Amino acid sequence: MQTGKIKAICISEKKGTEKHSVPSAEINDKGIVADAHAGDWHRQISLLSYDEVMKFKNANPQVKIGDGAFGENLLIEGVDLCKPGIGDRVVIGAVELEVTQIGKECHGDGCTIYRAVGKCIMPKTGIFTKVIKPGTIKTGDEVKYFG
Repeated sequence: MQTGKIKAICISEKKGTEKHSVPSAEINDKGIVADAHAGDWHRQISLLSYDEVMKFKNANPQVKIGDGAFGENLLIEGVDLCKPGIGDRVVIGAVELEVTQIGKECHGDGCTIYRAVGKCIMPKTGIFTKVIKPGTIKTGDEVKYFG
């Protein structure tokens, strides 16, 4: 088990718009309430490593990268999300998530970051989860990763 913490919770009310951070979120059986990507599917909540985002920012200082810029819902510090397995579990308080997909195809020219630097980290370091147990989370909450 690895432990870390939530650095940011990000949502977008409409698909195709950049996510923005919120201080807390209610999670139901579809994902984050008020996030446009919540639903009955396997990619209800996305997670991205804060440490990987910071490496990317440092290597590309010309690009403005805010929380949610890669489309992530949860920005997690202190947990290595680069080697997850399908079925691994993430626990945040009462909330339990199950890893269902590793990475996703970048939108290429439709991705602001890709247009600026020609690459994106979500395909290699982002993970997607489905909700096993709902609850409420907030920035700063402890994250337990069971790989």
